[in-house]
Formats: sequence, structure tokens, C-alpha cells
Amino acid sequence: MRQAQNGDTVKVHYTGKLDDGTVFDTSLDREPLEFTIGSGQVIPGFEQAIVGMNPGESKIAKVTAEEAYGPHRKEMVAVIEKNQFPESLQLKVGQQLQIRQENGRTLLVKVTEVSDLTVTLDANHPLAGKELTFDIKLIEII
Repeated sequence: MRQAQNGDTVKVHYTGKLDDGTVFDTSLDREPLEFTIGSGQVIPGFEQAIVGMNPGESKIAKVTAEEAYGPHRKEMVAVIEKNQFPESLQLKVGQQLQIRQENGRTLLVKVTEVSDLTVTLDANHPLAGKELTFDIKLIEII
């Protein structure tokens, strides 16, 4: 039987979990995820977990933060004066905002703290700095 290798397009079902067992994503309630190994469409550690698998095979793969969404970077956290936001905007912890950068690009940030005078915004990916565990089943190599 042919094993998945770099350059193959594959279909997989997966469930991603945090160390405490919390499920952050799963494909079990939708079509399998289709991607080409080595194309950078998914995180590197997930891609590499598929290499060497046979269709129909399942495995559990631990992916380090470095091979997932990278470390949580302090330089991507900013404290902004609250008066820089429109008064009509009701800021609350957990809220996601889109910020337009000077270069015209849009950056997705999460409000992590709100005080009387400041708002703390975090532009890190929500899973940055976390080790991830994936239950993976290779459905087919296309």
C-alpha cells in the first residue's frame, strides 16, 4: 500500500486538542480536510504527521508550539489608550477586532484586558505557544 509523502494531495479527518483535552477543532462534522503535503496549507507539524501514513490508518500526533503556530510573542501584545477607540464601541475581554495597519493590511486582534484607561490587544494566533494533539485518520491519497 502506498504511503503518504511530500507532494501528495491527501484527505484526512482530524480532531485537535489542547493539553487539558479541550477540542479546538475537528473535521468529523464536515468533509475531510484536503491539502497537499509540503505546500504550507496547514501547520508544519500536522503535515509531517501525515508523512508515512497509509490510507485508512489512524494515529495520535503531538505537535510542539514551534511546529504549530509558534511561540506566544510579547511584541504582538499592545496596550492602547481607551480614548483611541470610538466611544460607541463596547470593548470586552475575548472580543475580536480588525485593525487596519499603516500598510493597509488588516490584522485580527483579541481584546485580553480592559481597564478604565487602557485596552490590551493581542495579535498572536489564539493557539500560539500551545502544544497541540491531533487524532488523525488518513482517508485517502488523491
